[in-house]
Amino acid sequence: MMIYVLIALLVAVLIYRWFTQRKLPPGPWGLPVLGYLPFLNPKAPHETLTDLARKYGKIYGLHLGSIYTVVLSDPAMILTAFSKDKVTGRAPLYVTHGIMGGYGIICAEGNMWRVHRKFTAKCLRLFGATKASGFKTQVVEELILREVQECLDSFKENSVVDPGRSLQHGVGSVMCQLVFGTTWDKENQTWLWLQHLQEVGTKLIGVAGPLNFLPFLRFFPTYKKAMNFLLDGKYKTHKIYAELIQNQKRLCNTDADPENVIQAFLSELESTNDAEYFTDAQFHHLLADIFGAGLDTTLTTLRWFFLYMAAYPNVQEQIQHELDNVLDRRHPILDDMQQLPLTQAAIAETQRIRSVVPLGIPHATTDDLELFGYFLPKGTMVVPLQWAIHMNPTVWNNPEEFNPRRFLNEEMKFTKPKDFIPFQLGKRMCLGEDLANMIMFLFTSSVLQQFEVSAPEGVDLVGEIGISLTPKDQILSFRSRSCDT
Repeated sequence: MMIYVLIALLVAVLIYRWFTQRKLPPGPWGLPVLGYLPFLNPKAPHETLTDLARKYGKIYGLHLGSIYTVVLSDPAMILTAFSKDKVTGRAPLYVTHGIMGGYGIICAEGNMWRVHRKFTAKCLRLFGATKASGFKTQVVEELILREVQECLDSFKENSVVDPGRSLQHGVGSVMCQLVFGTTWDKENQTWLWLQHLQEVGTKLIGVAGPLNFLPFLRFFPTYKKAMNFLLDGKYKTHKIYAELIQNQKRLCNTDADPENVIQAFLSELESTNDAEYFTDAQFHHLLADIFGAGLDTTLTTLRWFFLYMAAYPNVQEQIQHELDNVLDRRHPILDDMQQLPLTQAAIAETQRIRSVVPLGIPHATTDDLELFGYFLPKGTMVVPLQWAIHMNPTVWNNPEEFNPRRFLNEEMKFTKPKDFIPFQLGKRMCLGEDLANMIMFLFTSSVLQQFEVSAPEGVDLVGEIGISLTPKDQILSFRSRSCDT
């Protein structure tokens, strides 16, 4: 009898250990097949997930359709998780996987991702788009300043305008030069079409979109139309990329350093031992990723910035006072950045209060994993919930208030708190942080130096969610400050 009792106790202990070792994070129940999807606010899924974080804690789990999802809303947890090799996978979202097929850099994983992350980082350094680029940064600075001047000229010609188009052309032209080695005039049909595809595509590939989690929806007319638009757009852009590649082949000087991503990729083809990762398909997808990621997030932040300047004229006036004191009448350059802490703080506050990617860029576990005392099975989508972090009232007093002074220390110098993660954390954090900061600083400081921004029709600060949280198209007034003298 005693032997049976001992066996029963042993089995109980083993079962207990199995369950405790495989304990999933807490979280809400969902419906069969659909999971928690029906309960997400389709216009603001980040707000629903933030409400759940306040209820279940900094780590919780839920099912979104067929995908088990773990949500993190603590920077230290995100850094720990995203520094692990087993959390460098890409979330198995149907739209992104179905369209990208594991190519590029955003949706790639494993060796494909490692090789091209290294390649992309090398490109940015080579072109002068990082802090480590040394004197070459001047080349990128001159490129940005040319586009800044064109943007300023467009505001002078039409002072009451939706600034989005001029900003899109300006930031987009910087990225076109760095990625493709060419730019287009504002009214060029190819350029207009690429901008349209970028704008609509980022809305259709929303991280929380139902089609990502319920692939059978692709047979329904609305979703079928969206998928057809995206796939047709991909086909057409790749044809354009093929032409751009041929143009760069004719221009490429093998004795000189590459000047854009196309030239760098062509150069890599001649010297790499990783030829299997440098195929035509990868070439086209990588160009789309670098161009799209560099344009969308930076452009969106700039659009939000000028809306907040119009909504908070007292903050705008303080920034202009700083610009006048430091610059007098000369144009701002990158070397001025450290002497303009309030300007930097206002950009950072814009990134905080309107996180461009409020759900972050989700990762996935490539194998079973124990994390923070919980079990995450292989294929778990891990969401770094930036919105919850940047709008946490225990960290940011009155988080809905636009207050750049959160980013100034007692010496009135610009500082970044640990709970500020606009470029994410870990092994897949954004490579373009330095370039984005250069573009945002030069555009914002230059515009505010020359113009007083206001909103004759009022300001709408509620965004529209896709991959990014973008503002609605709105008219702003750009009144020359020289009128005041």
